Amino acid sequence: MTSLTIQLGDYPHTRRLTANPPGGCRFTHTSPLHGAFARMVRDLEFDVCELALATYLQAREAGVPITLLPVVMIGGTHHRSLTRLPGGPALAPGELAGRRIGVRSYSQTTGLWVRGILREEYGIESSDVTWVTTEEPHVRQYREPAYVTRSPAGRVADLLRDGGVAAAVLGPRAIGGQGEGLVPVIPDAEAAERAWVDRHGFVPANHVVVVRDDVLRAAPDAVRVLYHALAGAIRATAGDRDDSPAGRAVAAGWSEELGACLDLAARYALEQELVRSPIDIGAIEKEAAVLQR
Repeated sequence: MTSLTIQLGDYPHTRRLTANPPGGCRFTHTSPLHGAFARMVRDLEFDVCELALATYLQAREAGVPITLLPVVMIGGTHHRSLTRLPGGPALAPGELAGRRIGVRSYSQTTGLWVRGILREEYGIESSDVTWVTTEEPHVRQYREPAYVTRSPAGRVADLLRDGGVAAAVLGPRAIGGQGEGLVPVIPDAEAAERAWVDRHGFVPANHVVVVRDDVLRAAPDAVRVLYHALAGAIRATAGDRDDSPAGRAVAAGWSEELGACLDLAARYALEQELVRSPIDIGAIEKEAAVLQR
């Protein structure tokens, strides 16, 4: 069996695989994980790699030779990801037009979902805001819109605390780290998240898994063995995840929910100029079907 070099995050479902690698697979781990994303889409450094959903959509448009495995590694709802300083004047989401909002990268997937929320629920277009970023995009070919600017600040929360932005987009892990003490801009964010999931019928995905096209052509059986091992690990660790949106997001296999998630993410990406042409979700589904055999 061909040995695959695989870059995945550290989760209960991946620990089962790293403890007993299928078919001689070699697992690696980069911390922070998002540091591996550019290495994958620019240099194809790994055979298989976890990847942010927005980065995958941009890489697909750019012609990067990778194929999606139908696996959601992490996900969650994001109304609480739009944060502000506590104790100051209340800032309503509808008042963000004309303001500056910090986000690690304009193409960060959490930012994709937050901007979708702002447009869908509050009528705020991406171009109504100046997006202040601390990192460049992962996909080398991508060019950011004119309403995106870069800051030398090291962390997004520092932009907020230094007064450089009115609000900041923080991923779930950053909220508990650099974002400690910040509060959601969106009122009753938890209820708003439940309503969003009820309305759309799925929990937003943040990270998926991709395989290099040349590896898939050369060793399709090895890739399928890995996919089924990962799917089995996700099923086996279901009891370790709670019934929160983040717990429900982790899944393997093509489903109506995954298709709807990719379709909406692709539409958001087009509206936000993360991609400049429509993404063919039907083609992605056909590719996924081959991997699941």
